Amino acid sequence: MRSDYYPTPEHTPLPAPPEPPRPRRQARPGVRLLCTLLVLAAVSVGGHFLWSALPGGTLPPLETGEPAQPLPTTPSESPAVDRAPLGDGTTLLFSPQPTGEPWSLQEIYQANLPSIVSVRGFREEGWSLGTGVIMSQDGYIITNSHVIELCSRLSVVLWDDRSYSAALVGRDGQTDLAVLKIDCDGLTPAQFGDSTGIQVGDMAVAIGNPLGDKLRGTMTDGIISAINRDVDVEGRTMTLIQTNAALNSGNSGGALINAFGQVVGITNMKMQSYTTPVEGLGFAIPTATVKTVVDALIAEGVVGGRPTIGITVQTVTPQQRSDLECPQGAYIVSVDRRSDAWARGLRPGDVIVEANGSAVAATGDLLAAKEGLGVGDILTLRVWRAGYEQTLNVALVEQYTLED
Repeated sequence: MRSDYYPTPEHTPLPAPPEPPRPRRQARPGVRLLCTLLVLAAVSVGGHFLWSALPGGTLPPLETGEPAQPLPTTPSESPAVDRAPLGDGTTLLFSPQPTGEPWSLQEIYQANLPSIVSVRGFREEGWSLGTGVIMSQDGYIITNSHVIELCSRLSVVLWDDRSYSAALVGRDGQTDLAVLKIDCDGLTPAQFGDSTGIQVGDMAVAIGNPLGDKLRGTMTDGIISAINRDVDVEGRTMTLIQTNAALNSGNSGGALINAFGQVVGITNMKMQSYTTPVEGLGFAIPTATVKTVVDALIAEGVVGGRPTIGITVQTVTPQQRSDLECPQGAYIVSVDRRSDAWARGLRPGDVIVEANGSAVAATGDLLAAKEGLGVGDILTLRVWRAGYEQTLNVALVEQYTLED
């Protein structure tokens, strides 16, 4: 069975409406699910292993098979998108879990509906429609990064149909989180709870906008199906909450809520299969992660301290070994064209066979060699291409410098 994880915004090719008026944590062991993140309407979540190389020699050209093609330059965040000021001291606060009886579904819905918004992002091909959660009474809003990625204009529609232009505070493709800011006071922020206290079997409800604006404010219910679920997506791992509360296209950036009306996760993807019906496998970013990332975005606009490589890789398969007559190792799927790795000559189709003196037989070995290194530290890589091998010294760089 082939299963795929889909982010869940709604991408509708509509003409642009007029400009609206302006008025991280210790994870428990989990099951690693190898998956491909397919994005609706050709929207990329991003999240590569990113790298930079020191001056040195270049590898010989690929001589057998199809020539490796350069990865097209990923468009940057459009310069037309408004950016919000940073560093006003706002942080995401957790409320203590109430004592007493759990709330009714009706109480949960009525308390949270005013805190759920529609998020619209304008792209050349149309609108990206998703959900957002109000974080503060003065207009900070949390959503998913993939909802607003590559958008040149952003707007937010409140539950009472008021519409505001939104400025981007910052976004983080690694965790699929973004923070927006609208010029409005007196909003109703959601009550956020600490996700480290949730347990499998706890009641959970999701509130969001499936199918974009068509079914705004929809609530679905279920349970917490798993916690600290490690999901491997395009060469990176996201540790998520799993739930059987129904999620659909447009729920991205919405709220996963506990039995006391507290937001404990930001919904961001679901599992689907081309061959077998799949039901009740939705995922949300836990608030323990959300707080770390959101606080950093509001303070600095980026999340620093992530040394990255510059490539996406997969373990060489038996078929690749036979077809390419290549050694076992980490097969390079893509190279970020903005990275120094591209300038050094690394290309898709190359195979990393050694890192810092240790053999690389699988992608996990490459990650292990990188573990504990910081920005500016060096990885010494032995790289194979079409029968040739060469050693390259690679300096790790901040991931955010290659995301936007």
